[in-house]
Amino acid sequence: MPTEGISARYADVDLWPTRDAVAAMLEGQLAAAAAVAAQADPLAAAAEAAAARLADPAGRLVYVGAGASGRIAVQDGVELGPTYDWPSERLVYALAGGTGALNSSAEGAEDDAQQGMAAMRQAALGSADVVIGVAASGATPYTVAAVREAASAGALTVGLSSNAAAVLLQAAAHPILLETGPEIVAGSTRMKAGTAQKIALNVLSTAIMLRLGRVYKGLMVDMRVSNRKLRDRAVGMVGEISRIDRAAAENALEQAGGDIKLAALLGLGLEPRRAADLLREAGHNLRVAMSRMAGGD
Repeated sequence: MPTEGISARYADVDLWPTRDAVAAMLEGQLAAAAAVAAQADPLAAAAEAAAARLADPAGRLVYVGAGASGRIAVQDGVELGPTYDWPSERLVYALAGGTGALNSSAEGAEDDAQQGMAAMRQAALGSADVVIGVAASGATPYTVAAVREAASAGALTVGLSSNAAAVLLQAAAHPILLETGPEIVAGSTRMKAGTAQKIALNVLSTAIMLRLGRVYKGLMVDMRVSNRKLRDRAVGMVGEISRIDRAAAENALEQAGGDIKLAALLGLGLEPRRAADLLREAGHNLRVAMSRMAGGD
């Protein structure tokens, strides 16, 4: 398979000047980005389908992987909480070898297909759930079995792999092919393949949050205000959206208990109860709420 291939170009890379080796590695990183760019349409389709499922409050994002791919997948998921206030109870991680594999290698666990299936059964998946399987080879038994089991339970499935003939891509409803080819260090998929996975997951999850109304005018309006820096950012967002000065924005954010969307509506002059009702009726989509406000609904 391409990700395990040995490139003649790099046969003597250990003899190259370090500067040349580094330049070749960086070239590979750019190639990884290009591989993801070629998948813009499949990524968009996957994001729209995923958002449609996750619009159900019971819907969960489930990340599945092994080794480096699994760790990259988990990283994407954990960042959704602070950035978009995605609830922890709506995230599931199925990592071959368990959570201990995050900081200690458990390479043999990736061959256990039964454990992959068991992880999905334990999650009690349903039609509102979205399962994202990540494997550079696309042949990892744990990940492939998990995605197949998820599909049989009615969940939406997305598969990311760097090999066109990957079983994972055949098993997923939304296959994302990241053709990164041979690595500068043969088989070290933490390089180009890993970079492509990280970019693709960044794009996919961000597009999902975009479609779910957790972004307004390029702003992270569902961001958790958990420290001084983020509070300062939140105040700036409220001021920008409501066109009010900093003091007024700070006051609105305080009244809203740190809820940026609610604070923006307060900054626009709504009473707290009316603002909360409008936001709830709009499915917590700030743009929809503001549109209804402007229309007098």
